[in-house]
Amino acid sequence: MTPEATATVDPQPQGMSALARITGVFFEPGVTFQDIAKKPGFLVPMLLVILSGLVFTALMGQRVGWDRVVQQRQEMMSASMQQRMAQMPAEQREQQERLQVKVTPVFSYLAAAAGPPFFWLISAALSLLVVKVIMSAPVTFKQVYSIVAWAAIPVVVQSILKIVVLFLKKPEDFNVMNPLAFNPGAFMDPKSSPGLYVIAVSLDIFIIWALVLTAIGLKAAGGKRISFGGALAAAITPFAFFVLLGAGAAAAFS
Repeated sequence: MTPEATATVDPQPQGMSALARITGVFFEPGVTFQDIAKKPGFLVPMLLVILSGLVFTALMGQRVGWDRVVQQRQEMMSASMQQRMAQMPAEQREQQERLQVKVTPVFSYLAAAAGPPFFWLISAALSLLVVKVIMSAPVTFKQVYSIVAWAAIPVVVQSILKIVVLFLKKPEDFNVMNPLAFNPGAFMDPKSSPGLYVIAVSLDIFIIWALVLTAIGLKAAGGKRISFGGALAAAITPFAFFVLLGAGAAAAFS
């Protein structure tokens, strides 16, 4: 037997554990996203984000009540939409309100469960388009999707803080549309300019945090082919797409 045949193969270094990745996103994002780029996976952050969203939705429904949630959303409508509602016959308006109370929890739970994976899908596709097609960085869709998913880990912290605020405030004082005052929208009247309000709410500290983490991840995956500025531009592209879409819809229906 030749020495080459008996030579032992050096063990490959193992990647970070799921727990190490979770803590690493907060304390060592550069190292963590290097590991995610090498061994992409998104199940853990997906479960954490969905679970935290579902818990918050359930607690909000119990403490605030879905009728109050619907009422508050109606109060935040633009003056023209409130006027159209007021012009409805009383019976028709009551039927619509009862229907909204029934469907609002369904759509809220659906948004908490299916919303993150869907938006990550669109975000990853748009970011991949920028990074791979325009910047010619050697990245894969699985890498980008995993990066976007892990970059959303701060959303779990956001959900926990919303739950804390939910129980610190009286149910009637809880702002279901913008529970945390971490964006300019908290200091605006949503009825004055719905489109601008959507943009202001989107400039949230947790969203900005996630965008920076996404850029760090894209830079780690793209290597020398992409600068951090380019990675940040790729991360902001889907964010800008969703914000402008939401602002346009809010302005159109106001």
